[in-house]
Amino acid sequence: MAHYVGLDVSLEETSICAVDESGNTVWQDKAPSEPEAIAKVISRKVPEAVKIGFETGQLSTWQWHSFKKMGLPVVCLDARHAKAALSIQVNKTDANDAYGLAQIVRTGWYREVKVKSIDAHLIRSLITARSNLVQIRTKLSNQLRAYLFEASNVLLNHVRKWYTLKAWGGKFARRTGAKKAKVAVARKLAVILHRMWSDGADFSWTEPKSA
Repeated sequence: MAHYVGLDVSLEETSICAVDESGNTVWQDKAPSEPEAIAKVISRKVPEAVKIGFETGQLSTWQWHSFKKMGLPVVCLDARHAKAALSIQVNKTDANDAYGLAQIVRTGWYREVKVKSIDAHLIRSLITARSNLVQIRTKLSNQLRAYLFEASNVLLNHVRKWYTLKAWGGKFARRTGAKKAKVAVARKLAVILHRMWSDGADFSWTEPKSA
């Protein structure tokens, strides 16, 4: 007799339910969420399983490919579509969800998800990671520019001590305006700081030459 199996997967443990062609429960149990452990208990308890269904989730790609390599008749179900069917249950438990998923694959009332290859997921992960790194770099760059601009403003307007960079910035401000001078001084500060970080040198104020 053909059996239909539903898997309600969580990170640690998976609830399993098998029903027959008439929808009667023939077996229920739990197993660790590793594909090998699930496959072992299914092959022992319901070797006549013709379809095994589980929802999309954190482990679905790994489990689907593992089950396929073992030759199991698995289908990955769209979680949102399955949720609509499972919502009619009175008692929401992992065991009941596994039972509901078994009934879904038995009746064929589901939307199957095409699971991408492991390589495709790795490429997607790399693209996402790169995008996140670019966002972080952009955010840090903008913060650094803001800090340098504020430091430039302090050096030009609030530090009384004479030094070469302040004198240069003052001349630049008289020619082009205060805002452009702050930007120009901020850029020079970036160069100076990079040099200081590179060779460990101290900041040099440079005293004015005697007349």
